[in-house]
Amino acid sequence: MATLAEELRAADVGLEFLTGELQGSHDPSGVVFTVLAALSGMEREYIRDRTLEGHESARKNGKAIGGATVTDPAMLSMALHLRDQDLSLREIASRLVITQGAKRGRRPSPATVMRMLRDHDTSIAELDAEADDASNGRSPWPVPEPRTVLGHDPTP
Repeated sequence: MATLAEELRAADVGLEFLTGELQGSHDPSGVVFTVLAALSGMEREYIRDRTLEGHESARKNGKAIGGATVTDPAMLSMALHLRDQDLSLREIASRLVITQGAKRGRRPSPATVMRMLRDHDTSIAELDAEADDASNGRSPWPVPEPRTVLGHDPTP
């Protein structure tokens, strides 16, 4: 921020408030500019923190964050088929069509296709890990250690 203030001062640029309590011209390297920059940063951080808290609260209450879902199982199936043909995300997105909601008839973005495929791959990897655990005789759920109850040792 100090660098910007010095650059503005070197370019003979001033800071002028047209309305409000601080109405008038001010030196960009002066105290007013520094204090306003600090307050602006604090305000931005406060807004960010409150937004994140709101998202966390909504998630805890089971509410979805973000826009309406535009993907469906048929779109995923087609995207997987096109990915198997080594097409890029842009090429895949250009061949898919949204079939539901307000965006019906439009094409998904490559970012949407990437998210859909990544989520699919993640869920498959989790299922494979659970299957591996089950085939190795390990439960995917934590098993409590046996405890001595009323002087009785459960181990043979």
